[in-house]
Order: sequence, then C-alpha cells, then structure tokens
Amino acid sequence: MDTNLILSNLLSPPILFFFLGVLAVAVRSDLEIPQPIPKFLSLYLLFAIGFRGGTELHESGLTSEVGIALAAAMAMAFLVPLYSFFILRVKLPVADAAAIAATYGSISAVTFITAASFLQRLDVGFGGHLVAAMALMESPAIVVGVLLYNIHARGERRGIAWGEVLREAFLNGSVFLILGSLMIGVLTGAEGASALAPFAEDIFKGMLAFFLLDMGLIAARRLGDLRRGGLFLTLFAIVIPMVNAMAAIAIANLIGMSRGDALMFAVLCASASYIAVPAAMRLSIPDANPSLYVPMSLAITFPFNIVVGLPLYMQIIELFWR
Repeated sequence: MDTNLILSNLLSPPILFFFLGVLAVAVRSDLEIPQPIPKFLSLYLLFAIGFRGGTELHESGLTSEVGIALAAAMAMAFLVPLYSFFILRVKLPVADAAAIAATYGSISAVTFITAASFLQRLDVGFGGHLVAAMALMESPAIVVGVLLYNIHARGERRGIAWGEVLREAFLNGSVFLILGSLMIGVLTGAEGASALAPFAEDIFKGMLAFFLLDMGLIAARRLGDLRRGGLFLTLFAIVIPMVNAMAAIAIANLIGMSRGDALMFAVLCASASYIAVPAAMRLSIPDANPSLYVPMSLAITFPFNIVVGLPLYMQIIELFWR
C-alpha cells in the first residue's frame, strides 16, 4: 500500500482538525462548538455537495451508465442491512441487531464529502450522479431495519406508525436538502455554479475542517459507550465496512465506473449513518440501545473510513483499474 497516499490523507487540514477535536477531549480541554454552529455547518456541507453534484449532472446528462450506477447503489442499500442483521443476531437481540443493520445499510454524508475533498486533492473527478446515489441510499436501510424488527420480534412486536417512519426515511432534512440542492444544480448548470462559486466552492474546505473539529469532539466522547458492546461490535464496525467497500469496488469494476466514481461508490457502501438512522430508530425501534449503534458509526467506522479507508480503497481501485 502506498504510504504517501496515507500520509497525504492524514496531513490534510480537515483530517488534522478532526484529530484536534479528539485531542481536546483526551486532555480535557474546555473546547466546545456552540450548538447552532454544527447544525449550520451540516446544512452548508449538504447544500454544497448536492449543488456541485447537480451542476456536474447537468453537464454529463442522464445516461444508461448513470441509471446502472444508481440501480447498483439501491441494490446495495437493500442488501447490506439484510446480511448485517443476520450477522449481528449471533450476539445481539432483535431490536439492537435491526437498528445497527439499518445504521450500516445507510450512508454518512460527511464521509462522502470528505472523500470528495480527498479526490479533489488527487485531481480525480467523479460524476454528479453519485450525489443522487447518496440521497437514494440513505432511506431504504431504515425501512429494511424496521421490517426485519417487525418480522423477527414476533410476540413482542408492537404496532408501528408507518406513515411517520416513511416520512422520516424519505423526507428527513438531510435527504430533502441533498435532493433539493441537486435539482437546483441540475436546473442552473454552469451558470449557477459560477454564481455560487464563492460560497459553494471557495470556502468549502474551511467549513469542512471546522465541522470535522466538532466531529472529533463528539466521537471522542462517545468511545466510552462502546465498552458494553465488547470486541464483537468493535470488529463489526471495522470489518463490515471493508467488506462492503470491497463488494462495491468489484461491482464498480464490473459495470465500468471510473476511478473517482468507484471510490465514491465504495465510500457510500462502507459508511454508516449517525444522523438520519438514529433519528428514525428512536421513533420506530425504541427498544434498540442508541449507546451501541451511535458510537459504532461515529466513533469507530467514521474515523476508520476517513483516515485508513479512503487511501486503502483508492489503492485497491488503482490496482484493479490498472
């Protein structure tokens, strides 16, 4: 594996700011990001990546290759929570297995955005349709997780307000903003990109670095919650993302994706949700323990993907595409 690629990723400002947040918690600094700011940063990043993807999709257009890529993304969004659930059932009760499976079947928009910044540093492009894939992949896992819970809970099963669950799955704020920004980018194209470049492009890396500082603070505080999950859940949070990424890379190679598209597809399949899915699980599977599935995705899988996963997946892609 190319150590220069790892070092380049580790020494990028956004990643270093993530570790600065972790260090602040480790040394018990009183560093704190006031609550409205992280929410604004989340909204900004979703807007920027969605709009950028829309303008790129405007340039490339909707082709058969785009349709195949989106179909592959949807297939993985349904398959990952299915096999994850049955692996988790070896050690966990139904509710926890279903919630964690949904978490790992969904995606992390921030991991996707960090991967976009990683590719930008390498001067490797990716298609705007991957942003649409990101939006489409966030919701199916929630529905699959709830279905698995209902099927396997049997006697302890409770009635579920499906209207609310589906609303949370398909109309939660992150999905709505990504899709809305994507559509605006598609409608305005290059003219829109030029008009919003100072806001959507020029300050993007700085906003990402500040957001990852806050993510480092949160992740470090969540690590202690994983002690009750033991080694099994820690290994799951590292091994399953790698398995999902390898499957995604194989599919990307099979359907002829470019290197950049392959990396973004692998990142989507390897990441885990810590925003949309936890919100939905609190509503639909209240018996599930959030101190398991939230720190798994946020304190283990997210740092692993942005530090080790990105260069590892890119190196494997370079090997296959060569």
